[in-house]
Amino acid sequence: MVEELVGVVAAVGAGALVYVASAARVVKQYERGVVFRLGRLHGDVRRPGFNLVVPAVDRMRKVNLQIVTMPIPAQEGITRDNVTVRVDAVVYFKVVDPAAAIVNVEDYRFAVSQMAQTSLRSIIGKSELDDLLSNREKLNQGLELMIDSPAVEWGVTIDRVEIKDVSLPDTMKRSMARQAEADRERRARLINADAEYQASKKLAQAAHQMADTPSALQLRLLQTVMAVAAEKNSTLVLPIPVELLRFLERGQQPAAQASGHAETASGHAGAASGHAEAAEQAEIAEGTVDRREQAEEAMEQLRRAVEQ
Repeated sequence: MVEELVGVVAAVGAGALVYVASAARVVKQYERGVVFRLGRLHGDVRRPGFNLVVPAVDRMRKVNLQIVTMPIPAQEGITRDNVTVRVDAVVYFKVVDPAAAIVNVEDYRFAVSQMAQTSLRSIIGKSELDDLLSNREKLNQGLELMIDSPAVEWGVTIDRVEIKDVSLPDTMKRSMARQAEADRERRARLINADAEYQASKKLAQAAHQMADTPSALQLRLLQTVMAVAAEKNSTLVLPIPVELLRFLERGQQPAAQASGHAETASGHAGAASGHAEAAEQAEIAEGTVDRREQAEEAMEQLRRAVEQ
């Protein structure tokens, strides 16, 4: 009897061990378990740790609650300003309702992937090229909203969406490069024109200062000659001061007037007082002619010095 009792106890213990082994389920910390009893959702979601189910009656499906990083395949589309681009992105999402993720959608990963591709193509058609290149933060938010709206029913929440790269045709790249080059050239010309404007104001002030002090013009002329001579060139260009030309012009005008007066005085040689006046005017004319000859001689010497 004892042996039979021991055998029964051993058989019951073995059956219990087999039952526990077949009914035991271990759920990890980042997972949740969804139990189906005879095909129907049973009870609450199983928490992490050791769990038991009814063998051959219950079936448990584990759902990962970690954030999933899913790359969106590159999508080619035409922007609102009629530019063909190719855009790829990445979406970060996680499951917040394991039961809905298993019951409401067949494969939530595939569903999120397809929705992300469709939303990306839609956002390309609604945006302009400048927005895709410089205003990506706003586009990322819009893309996240478009994907998250239907994903809520699947027990999935979109954590983040990022546009990774925007590929442009080679012709568009060359056009953008020419546009940037033209813009740089325009700014360079504006800066150069502003510099010339400021320089002209300073030169105008310097001209007024030199007009008040004529000797400053001569000093400036000497500085120019020294600067040119420092280059050790074979030809020396010496500018002639404008004041010298004005001096020669003033010397020629009194000479012409004096010669006219001298002819008038010689025509009235009959009167005694006229003879005296004519003689005086003749002396003035002779002195003026001497000044003109001296100026011409100075010009000739200056020309010879320049030629040497």
